[in-house]
Order: sequence, then C-alpha cells, then structure tokens
Amino acid sequence: MSEAEQPLVVARVGLVSRITLNRPDAINAFNEPLRQAFKTTVRQLEEDENTRVIVLCGAGARGFCAGADVKEGRQIGSPVAERRRLVPTSWIEVLDECTKPTIAAVHGICYGGGLELALACDIRMAASDAKFGLTETRLGLIPGGGGTQRLSRLIGLGPALDLVLTADRIDAQRAYELGLVTRLSADREALVNEAMALAASMAERPPAALAYAKEAMVEGYSTDLRSGLRLEKALFALLMGTQDRIEAAEAFKDKRQPVFKGR
Repeated sequence: MSEAEQPLVVARVGLVSRITLNRPDAINAFNEPLRQAFKTTVRQLEEDENTRVIVLCGAGARGFCAGADVKEGRQIGSPVAERRRLVPTSWIEVLDECTKPTIAAVHGICYGGGLELALACDIRMAASDAKFGLTETRLGLIPGGGGTQRLSRLIGLGPALDLVLTADRIDAQRAYELGLVTRLSADREALVNEAMALAASMAERPPAALAYAKEAMVEGYSTDLRSGLRLEKALFALLMGTQDRIEAAEAFKDKRQPVFKGR
C-alpha cells in the first residue's frame, strides 16, 4: 500500500511522532481502517522509547477531521447490539491509555467525532480557519465518542450544553475564548510548525515527569481534592529517586544542559 493509500501517516522528528489522518478527499473522516490503524499506531507509539510526545493533525487543506464517514455504509444493528458494540474501549479512548503528552493541531473543519478526537488529546491548538462543532443532534443522535463528557469537563457544563444542544459551529477565536483550544496559529503551515516546536520542547523534559504530571492532573480531576493530593504526593515521591531527576539537579548545579535518558 502506498503512503497516499494509508489511512494514517506517521513521521518522527527527533523525539516527536506526528500522526496525520490521511483521507484528505473525505476531510479525513474516519472509517473502520482508519479507526483500527489509529488504535494500533497509538499503542505502538506508547511503547516506543524514541517517542516522547505525539502530535495529531489532518492531511489536506479542508480540515482536521469531519467526523465519521457517512459513506461507510455500516449496517446498523438492534439497539442492544449497538450498545454492545460501543461499550468496549473505543478507538478514540486509546488516547486515554496513552501516558505520553498528545497535541491536536486543528485546521479547517473539526466536527462531530473529529472534535471528540481532539478533545481526547492533552493540548489543542488551532489555525485561524478552524471550525468546531458537535453537530450530532442535527442527525437525531448525541455525541458518542466522548463529547458529552469531555467537553463539559473542559469548558464547563453551561457552554458545553449550549454547543451540544444547539449543534452550533464556532470559529477558532470563539474556541480560544471558551478554552476549547489554548493556542492559535495564523494558518495550517504555521500551526503544524508551532505544534511540532512545542512538542519538541516538551520532549526535552524527563519523560517520567511528563507522564506523572499528566496522570496526577487527569486522574485527580475526576476525584475529590484529598484523593488527588494523595496521588500527587505519591507520584512526586516516585520521581525523587529517578536518574533523570538527579541529572536535572546536577545539571542545574553545574550550569549545563541536562541529558535525560528516561530513567
């Protein structure tokens, strides 16, 4: 299969791996080959010691991801069969299993499942032409890839209800004002370059510190303060004995750049 025929393209630059959704003619709408390739790829990168940060972007000028491919023609089963199909870990939720930082670089269209995919990443950046929306209620559905849960946790229940119940689409500036994205770029080219530069900067940090910071914040957010603080202290204590933590202290004392080995 040629690169043009692959649903995903993976490129590594230093310690950063970039996953590109590669169905530009369909605005990177996902079908079953893309779903399966994504799950496999993220799990492989999770195990890859030479990957410390993952950047996710979309091919082509039209957008990041238009959501599910309505032309896929999957046969709908009974309500019971559909629930049984959906209950196991979905392809998007593989990002929840990933301990490495993930960055979504969004340009153009980012609707439905495309937005749910971006919501599952740790950091979201957007080009000025980006358009966001969870539009499933227009089709008699609700967001089924985590949108009803992740969006409200990210921007608050009120704004999330507004977006989901109205199925409105918003631009990059409004997404930034709501906190849906935290960084804006002028255009798609600048966006990808800035996302990769940010990822490269993060990849210079000790990988265990990044993983534990992510774990403390994500897990702590879904529990009570006391439990979150207990988790924070436990992870802090684990880091104290790592070689990378010791190297950071020695490099600071010697006024040199640290060399982190992920140990």
